[in-house]
Amino acid sequence: STSPPRHTMKAHILQHVPFEGPGHIGDWLAARGADIGSTRFWEAPVLPDPAAVDVLVVMGGPMSVNDEAEFPWLVAEKRFIAEVVALGRPVLGICLGAQLIASAHGARVYRNADKEIGWFEVAASGAEPDAADTASRFPFPARTTVLHWHGETFDLPAGARLLASSPACRHQAFQLGGRTIGLQFHLEMTASSLRAIVDNCRGELVPGRWIQDEATILGHADGHFAATHALMDGLLDWLVRA
Repeated sequence: STSPPRHTMKAHILQHVPFEGPGHIGDWLAARGADIGSTRFWEAPVLPDPAAVDVLVVMGGPMSVNDEAEFPWLVAEKRFIAEVVALGRPVLGICLGAQLIASAHGARVYRNADKEIGWFEVAASGAEPDAADTASRFPFPARTTVLHWHGETFDLPAGARLLASSPACRHQAFQLGGRTIGLQFHLEMTASSLRAIVDNCRGELVPGRWIQDEATILGHADGHFAATHALMDGLLDWLVRA
């Protein structure tokens, strides 16, 4: 007997600036033979039918979710994100993307006490002892060093579970329902994508308690990519699990 044709995963990437692309997420999607669509907001803010999206990835960017007057497409983008989440499709938000998920679900996004830029550790928040919750919660590693590049933070949306925190920023990763995860940090960075964000946002690398200099950020990268890419793969595998 012939097996039924395998459904091709339709992924859609919301990208806000040319220099913050999917990075390693693109490798994961390609390895699964995904059909990859994208909205490049700086070119044309055209969004697909939410029901046609199997996996949604919302990338970062230097703007704020609160900049709706300057970037009017943010209004439609938040509505679209909320629709895809409501359909129960896997959704991953990174940095600005995580803030957009929070904002799309009524949570406040605002300036953090400190900017956090560079390779700093995040720690898993204590999972609730309820076994049912543990089974439906992404198993974030106890401690891991990740790349940060953010100045804002957010309140958790109603019903969201905190997955990870850092000393500089409490809300580092959260899960909403069983298929949506927001990460304030960047697991997707590759050598070329890290170079692109450094080249385009170098002006933010001013001395600060939680800001590393360019040489440190670039110099430490190769020692962390294997672990961050493995965590990114595991997280994406978990989001699209059967």
